[in-house]
Formats: sequence, C-alpha cells, structure tokens
Amino acid sequence: MLYSLAYGRGEFMQRSISTAILAASGLMAVGCQQKAPEAPAMPAGEAGFAATFQERLLDAKPGDVIEIPAGRHSFDRSLTLRADGVTIRGAGMDKSVLSFKGQKAGAEGLLVNGDDFTIENLTIEDSKGDGLKISESENITIRGVKVQWTGGPSTRNGAYGIYPVLTKNVLIEDTVSIGASDAGIYVGQSDGVIVRRSRAEQNVAGIEIENTINADVYENVATGNTGGILVFNMPGLSQQGGNIRVYNNKVIANNHENFGAKGTPVASVPAGSGIVINSNDDIEIFDNEIRDNATTNIIVSSVYSTGYKDSSASPNFDPYPERIFIHGNTLSGGGDSPDGFDLKALKVAMYGLRGSFPDVLWDGYYNKDRVVDGRKTGPQICLRDVSGVINADGPGGYKNPSKDMKPYDCELPRLPAVDLKRG
Repeated sequence: MLYSLAYGRGEFMQRSISTAILAASGLMAVGCQQKAPEAPAMPAGEAGFAATFQERLLDAKPGDVIEIPAGRHSFDRSLTLRADGVTIRGAGMDKSVLSFKGQKAGAEGLLVNGDDFTIENLTIEDSKGDGLKISESENITIRGVKVQWTGGPSTRNGAYGIYPVLTKNVLIEDTVSIGASDAGIYVGQSDGVIVRRSRAEQNVAGIEIENTINADVYENVATGNTGGILVFNMPGLSQQGGNIRVYNNKVIANNHENFGAKGTPVASVPAGSGIVINSNDDIEIFDNEIRDNATTNIIVSSVYSTGYKDSSASPNFDPYPERIFIHGNTLSGGGDSPDGFDLKALKVAMYGLRGSFPDVLWDGYYNKDRVVDGRKTGPQICLRDVSGVINADGPGGYKNPSKDMKPYDCELPRLPAVDLKRG
C-alpha cells in the first residue's frame, strides 16, 4: 500500500438553541407613555451565565438573537439547539469564550439542528468531542468563530472543530480552527458550500470537503496541519461529491506529525500533504500558493491506495478521480521528506537520496473501461504550471512508476462559481 488517506464520516445531529430578547426602551413623553419593561440582562462571566444560556437555547424560537457577553464562560456539559431562525452572537472572537475544559457530560461543545441559523463572533474551546456541530440544516452562516483546543495538538482533542454535515447552503467565513484530532473545518454530505477567509492550523486535516456537491474554498490559510486541504469522496456514504473549486488559498508547510486516534481513517493521512483529491470528480485547483509540504504539494488518488474493500462501498460510489483540472498555482518546495516507508522508497528510487517528488503525485488508479461520447477515455487529469508529476503505478504494485507528463497535457472547462443566493 503506497499510503492511506482518511475516509468514512457521516454522522447525524440533534438540534438545540437559545434566544436573547432585546428590550427596547423609548423616551416617554411626560404623563403619556409608559416605559416598556426591560428583559433581564444575561449575566456576564461565571456567575449564573451557564444556566441562563442553556435555558435560552432550550426555549429558543424563530427570530431570537442570543447575545453572549464578553468574558470566559465555563460549561460542564454539551449545549444543544433545536430551533429554526436563531442567531447566536458574541462580542467578538477571543472576547466571548465558551470553555468546555471541565466538561463532564456530552461530547460536543454546541450541537445545532435548525435552519436559518447564524453563529458569529465567539470562541469555543476544549470540548471533549466536536466543537461546533450542525446537522440536517439549511441556510447556515458561521462567521468569526474560533474553535480550538488550548493544550496543543493531541489525540485526546475533539475530532472536528467546525463541522456542518448533511446541510445545504452553508457559508463559513473568517473562522479559525486549531488542534482538531480529525479535521479543523469539515463539511460533509452537503450541497452548496463556501469556505472563505479562514485559517486552519495544527489539525490533522486543516480543511476537509467530503462527499459534498458544489463547494468553493478560497482565500483560506492552511498551515502546520498533517494535511492542508482535503477534497474527498468516501465509499460508505450515499451522496457522491463533486463540482468543487479550491483557489486563492495559502497551503503552506503542512508537516505536523499525524496525531489522529489509532484505528481511525484519518490516522493514516501522510504528514506533509498539501492538497489531496481522493476519489472525487470535477475538481478545479487554481491560483493557490502551495509550498513546502514535505510529502508532496498535491496528491491525486483513489481509495484503492488506502486498502479499501469493495464490499464497504455504497452502490453509486465511483472510486476513481476524474476530470481534475490543476492550473495557475504557485508551487515551490516540498516533496523532499515524504511520510511512510513506501513513499520514501519511491522517492529515493525515482529521484535519489537528495531528490524530491514533483508537485503532483498520482497513485495511478483509473477506470480502464471508462467511455465518454462513445470513446474510451482516460481519467482526464489535466495539469498546468507544475514542476512535474509522478504516476506511482498503484495498480501494478508501484513497480513501474512514470514521470511522463504527456497524458496530463489537457484542459477542462472551468467550473462555475457557487452562488448561495444571499445577495
């Protein structure tokens, strides 16, 4: 096996949320109008806040805005929201902090199941499991949110930082995720997604788009992770992903040793992976700065490189990456110290002890019976502006790898931008 890549998520979630009532008080004309009663202020800091916040989440109704004051607020159990049309708003990232360091009950920090949900301007820290998890919901906005584990990268950290799954119309912007033992920013089995202007560092996977349709990932920074940006289709899930653009990102020095829990798929992601495309179709990677990722800057692969067995796949799963267009990226460094014995041996055999892999590594798996417009057609992996590619010959046991660039001298139509229709 050349290397293994993470696969297989797809959890369902529950709903919950709280509400904040803003009281408006108007100036009164003397002897005329009575002053409207004010809603009780939500207590700041430790005293009383946790219970009040939990109550407001449980009683939340459409249109509620729940304000979280500045301060560090500690919780010993998960928070849950089950309501549509709710906004949770902090006083600012790093100003309003929800800490789960002493969590005794539940795994996640905040679980949400509700449409038209917005969460912004706050930090979630040290949850036992996922930081912010949103499931089976539509029209989601996650803005100015940080999720982190303050003790540094550790297998004991929660799996996912920001985690929408089974969702539609999702906007993630200006967020930060640090220290997740699986993926910092993860979107799975969803449709219509934008991830932009966010930062992922010291996670196993920085940003991961999995079994998701129609996603734009741009103007993000992924650095110091095991793998920078992952675009995956996993075999056991019902929805096949595709139509994903990754552009104008900085994917730099993702060389952290893998600290995923043993036995989990993510534990086999090679340290030093920049952008990884796995068993996905209709992917466009362009105008990124990708450099200094020690295994290689870009990997194109099939789940067959992970030891995947056919019996575990859903009926509509296509294991082969097809119609991949990589162009216009700024690439440098990387490939000099691949992770894992097989990759090290391949690098030395092809490029010598002091050599490096080229910008693109393809495992070589493709559908030999693929037909397009009545003609047998290869995988259509089209490469521009790269230092080279190595076909590792996974199907042949990696015995006959090739450096030939000719099969990749092609172009594909540009993919359309994702429009969330939010104006």
